[in-house]
Amino acid sequence: MAQDGKVIYGVDEAGRGPLAGPVYAACVVLDPADVIEGLADSKQLSEKKRISLADQIKQRARAWAIASASVEEIDRLNILQASLLAMQRAVVSLRPISNALVLVDGNHAPRLDCEVQTVIRGDSLVAEISAASILAKTARDIEMLRLHEAYPVYGFDRHKGYPTKAHLEAIRLHGITDIHRRSFAPCVGQSVSGARTTSFINQKEA
Repeated sequence: MAQDGKVIYGVDEAGRGPLAGPVYAACVVLDPADVIEGLADSKQLSEKKRISLADQIKQRARAWAIASASVEEIDRLNILQASLLAMQRAVVSLRPISNALVLVDGNHAPRLDCEVQTVIRGDSLVAEISAASILAKTARDIEMLRLHEAYPVYGFDRHKGYPTKAHLEAIRLHGITDIHRRSFAPCVGQSVSGARTTSFINQKEA
């Protein structure tokens, strides 16, 4: 998409609400000559559709990048600032050209050395932001599935770290892990659990 001669860089994040895991962000520049059908807010798509679209975006977009901010950064900076940091990392990694226009979902934007605008409900209104939301969501889901192997008792494969009834009950029974956000209310003051699989530790150290 081009706007007044500008090249659009769409940006969105995934994972502000969960109690565990990093927050992810993505930046996408679509090819106006190669329209990807079905782009929409990632939350409105089935998992199967998100995965299919993510593959198409990676293959057909002019440029894309995915970045994250860690749990430690979330607890140190707060979730909003960590989300903006992940967005900034995603955009900067693409080295925006001089006539770039970065469109960011929501009403907060990272600091960048190029023109930036926020778009309320941008993930539903701007194709580039929709694409970014899909990449950020699918990347974060993959990370939470990986973390599920390390901490299987928490059910990250099902709720992806969000504060579901099952997740809150797991925290009550087992405490929190080192990938829980200790600054988030349900985790504040909780003890860190040892519920981590040996196989995952060995794999990480190998």
